[in-house]
Amino acid sequence: MRILVAMSGGVDSSVVAALLKRQGHEVIGATLQLYDHGQASKPGACCAGRDIMDARAVADKLDFPHYVIDAESRFRDSVIENFADAYARGETPVPCVACNQGVKFTDLLGMARDLRCEAMATGHYVRRVEGPDGAEMHRPVDAERDQTWFLFATTKDQLDYLRFPLGEMPDKAHVRELAQELGLEIAAKPDSQDICFVPSGSYVDIVEKLRPEIRGEGEIVDERGNVLGHHEGVARYTVGQSKRLGDIHTAVGERQMVTRIDVPKRRIVVGPRVQATEVETRKTIRLRDMNWLMDAPPEGVACGVQIRAREKLRDAVVKPLANGEALVELTEPAMPAPGQACVLYDGSRVLGGGFILAGA
Repeated sequence: MRILVAMSGGVDSSVVAALLKRQGHEVIGATLQLYDHGQASKPGACCAGRDIMDARAVADKLDFPHYVIDAESRFRDSVIENFADAYARGETPVPCVACNQGVKFTDLLGMARDLRCEAMATGHYVRRVEGPDGAEMHRPVDAERDQTWFLFATTKDQLDYLRFPLGEMPDKAHVRELAQELGLEIAAKPDSQDICFVPSGSYVDIVEKLRPEIRGEGEIVDERGNVLGHHEGVARYTVGQSKRLGDIHTAVGERQMVTRIDVPKRRIVVGPRVQATEVETRKTIRLRDMNWLMDAPPEGVACGVQIRAREKLRDAVVKPLANGEALVELTEPAMPAPGQACVLYDGSRVLGGGFILAGA
């Protein structure tokens, strides 16, 4: 097969390219240039200038063509600007989902089709399984590296075309051993950080620079509006967070957590962490931009849902609504963060998912 490999310059995608080449496929490598790499040069930073050179070095060593796509403008508009907008609305965004759907699985996949490739492969830890009704997305063998939550917005058409060779790998150590066996010099290269466009390590700096109207101090209050303290900017907080609340835990007499963010008033609302009140939790969640990797069930589907990247599954019934929305009815109350993803699972299989809306 002729296969385009999305190469980030890291160990995972490099091993994918090398394995496919060794299996006899015609490999074409492609790397996205997403932003100004001048400042993103610290070890472990994804998409730094060095990464493009590392990807090209692998392609040169293994003798397959490699392209660099200038997607800086599209990445800025579809990922970075939306990231800042979400915080300005009091939401907690998932930029990796936006990147996958905004440039990786759109621009790169379009390029693959233009080059008449029969498939596109990535270094994600996901299993693609041929089911009775077509390709299905499943959790990988290595549960610690599971990236299905970040890929829930992959469409059925895209999944038909995509390949994920690392989904069957037992662990990352095995992948690094393969990199050494394949003679790849980047075998010991550190993994990238989650947010590739934050080289300083502080996303707040970027958000407040792009949306200066939300910059500045404000009040930390309880649900009744009593002022408990002050903060240095709403972009520094997310629902469920207990850090950066200063001496409020001691003053109130029990550990507190963020339950709501009131951006217009620049207020951070907090409540007890140990036992959430009815105000702080709910058993229904409304989702927007719902993506189904199965036929949307008219009456809903009983499944497990994951409302944060590293959280346990919660039992729920999910019902499709109009305008691409869905209603999640949980068996036990939870505290979802607006803007985060809610992903549906049936065992290891991803059924779909959407983004959490504020309110029930």
